[in-house]
Amino acid sequence: MSNHKSIDRDYALHLLTEADLLEVGKLADEIRKRKHPHNRVTFVVDRNVNYSNICESKCRFCAFYRNDGDADAYLLDDDTIFAKVQELVDHDGTQLLMQGGLHPTLTIDWFEGLFRQLGERFPQVQIHSLSPAEVIHVAKLSAISMEDCLQRLQAAGLASVPGGGAEVLVDEVRQEISPDKIGWRQWASVMEEAHRLGMRTTATMMFGSREKPQDIVEHLFRVREIQERTGGFTAFIPWTFQPDNTELGGEKAGGVEYLKVLALSRIVLENIDNIQASWVTQGAAMAQVALFFGANDLGGTMLEENVVAAAGVSFRMSQQEIIDLAHGAGFVPARRTTEYQILEEY
Repeated sequence: MSNHKSIDRDYALHLLTEADLLEVGKLADEIRKRKHPHNRVTFVVDRNVNYSNICESKCRFCAFYRNDGDADAYLLDDDTIFAKVQELVDHDGTQLLMQGGLHPTLTIDWFEGLFRQLGERFPQVQIHSLSPAEVIHVAKLSAISMEDCLQRLQAAGLASVPGGGAEVLVDEVRQEISPDKIGWRQWASVMEEAHRLGMRTTATMMFGSREKPQDIVEHLFRVREIQERTGGFTAFIPWTFQPDNTELGGEKAGGVEYLKVLALSRIVLENIDNIQASWVTQGAAMAQVALFFGANDLGGTMLEENVVAAAGVSFRMSQQEIIDLAHGAGFVPARRTTEYQILEEY
């Protein structure tokens, strides 16, 4: 935990709404340099396997979900999933991100069976999977508590939990963009329980849809307060709402807004070590700029990504491109594990 005098909500709101972008960027960059003096920019070789697109949540900002019975609704069989993970291993991958919709019939037995088999076949891959909304949904379908659900998933091989489904951790905003999804307290309760069980997790924020500046600030402080209690978040990943092909629609947040929120994240979340630039939604050039606005991590190489792509955004990057991007900005690229252990510098 930092001994620096902490920023409060009012000052954070001032930085977001009134301060100059470069002034906020400079503050964030100083914190990044202090926390990461070695000038390293990290990334992980991973794959996002969306095991199903059938979802009962029907979030208005999502272009990926389908209803059960739709012509293009799917649930991957085990062999298809194993083939995808084998390809990840062939690329020296170490992280498997599995996320799907809130499927109407998949209970905990399905996930336990799958995770056990994945662990046996691919022991070198960390299962970093299921968002808090999925955990709560699986627990409900299986008629068990969320705590029991997480313990059983962990015993079957779940090693860490991604921070998806956070959107904005303010229930008024959630009601508008994803009325059928869990509230912010449930999201927080899954994260705190995962941390209690010794699992590390990430936290995310999707902004640029219907939230107000105060909501962005509230989200950051809620994440910071969880971290103060548990210390379990490895990284924070802010990304912008992609409106195309979604029910919500609207304008896309611009680069200036992205950089300002990213920089503010670095300033507020001084108790979280890593801030990730989202090249998946921003593209390579903006990700490079983000490294001077507080970000020290470029996330994953993502051999596959379908959710953001469904909204018509499909930036792809190979490992070499990520390495070149970091070098080009004057940093030392380093491949890491999910838990941020350095595997190799380039």
